[in-house]
Amino acid sequence: MSRITERFTALRHQGRKALIPYITAGDPKPGVTVPLMHAMVTAGADILELGVPFSDPMADGPVIQRACERALASGTSLLDVLAMVAEFRQRDQQTPVVLMGYLNPIETMGYQAFAQQAAAQGVDGVLTVDMPPEEAESFVGVCREQKLDPIFLLAPTSSPERMERICAWGGGFIYYVSLKGVTGANTMDIEDVSRHVAMIQRCTTLPVGVGFGVQDAQSASKIAAIADAVVIGSALIRRIEQYQDMPEAIPEKIGALLRTMREAIDARTVN
Repeated sequence: MSRITERFTALRHQGRKALIPYITAGDPKPGVTVPLMHAMVTAGADILELGVPFSDPMADGPVIQRACERALASGTSLLDVLAMVAEFRQRDQQTPVVLMGYLNPIETMGYQAFAQQAAAQGVDGVLTVDMPPEEAESFVGVCREQKLDPIFLLAPTSSPERMERICAWGGGFIYYVSLKGVTGANTMDIEDVSRHVAMIQRCTTLPVGVGFGVQDAQSASKIAAIADAVVIGSALIRRIEQYQDMPEAIPEKIGALLRTMREAIDARTVN
């Protein structure tokens, strides 16, 4: 059983929902990332989603695009991200870590080499935004060999056939994109999200996480009422951007923001 599955199983027994924060590795500079990862766990994060910076993050809005630019300007590579996970594992062997990014850096390294190194450094799952399930067979196979969970996105526009295929291929959890468009959008139709989450849950036994439109504690609470996990990204990246010239303050500031979301989620879901 993977760390991701173990974490969701434990949360289910507790009657709680997962809080999954996203940050871009190396933003605003590499030395911030590992202390920030630990601070997020202390603040109540259940699973960490670590973005691999890429020069053309097509699924991301301007907030995360700028985070990628800052990370790349500081020289952060895929190998650096794996090294950050290894450093994080020196103190934390329990918290699952998911890498989220794009296919090009992985293809450059090679599927086998990437999967082996990711597993060796302590990565638990991989979400490759621009790899559709129709083209993922070889990559998924390599991931499963290394006990990495292949995580896929489902969108409001996904057909029932595509939903079934992704539910069959996926591992760890299914990531439902709550709205059409890129990360960081400001509008989310909670009733529509609820309908789609229910459809996905009828298709799979995997947990369902929702992201791309969670902006604050209130929206996190609403998502927690209908899904197994709440994924928060752009709201955190905005706070990091705000304090990019005071990097030593970032772990505390992000931790404080996450705690408000953790409290809101638990108030809505814990019996």
